[in-house]
Parts: sequence; structure tokens; C-alpha cells
Amino acid sequence: MPRIARRVRVTGDVQGVLFRAWTQEQARGLGVTGWVRNATDGSVKAHVEGEEAAVAQLIDRLHDGPPGATVEGVDVAESVVERLERFEVRH
Repeated sequence: MPRIARRVRVTGDVQGVLFRAWTQEQARGLGVTGWVRNATDGSVKAHVEGEEAAVAQLIDRLHDGPPGATVEGVDVAESVVERLERFEVRH
């Protein structure tokens, strides 16, 4: 199956609520690779790649986020596949 990649920016009350660790757990469960990090503007940014259905499923889950998060928006843009081997939390 061909791989796709997306850059995602999640806004709302998404920092300090275990959003990054939750995203990593969700991605690994779906077989999605990439990274997630907090941004200085209070959002969470991610690069996700994998099979189209798995990437779409992860992005759908990001609209809700973990318990304690309040997601106000999810912006998604196409990105270049980097062929990353795992999903990591970046600092």
C-alpha cells in the first residue's frame, strides 16, 4: 500500500493534558509513524505518515483528543513522506 504524510496542527486546550503521549499511543496502535510536539503558540503539531486509512483514522481521533483535552480545531495539510520508522514525542 502506498504511504501518505500529513502535517497536523491541533488547537485548543491541548498542552499539559498528556496529548502528546496519547497521540503516540494512538499512532503506534494504528501503525502510523511520525512525531508530535508542543508548539510555542499553545498548539500541538504533528507529522503523521502511513497507509491512508490509518492516517485518516488517527486524524479523526485527534479531533477528540485524550480525556482532559478540549480540541477547538484540527488543521491538516499534505506533506512529504519521510519514511520514518516509529512515532516519537519531540521536545
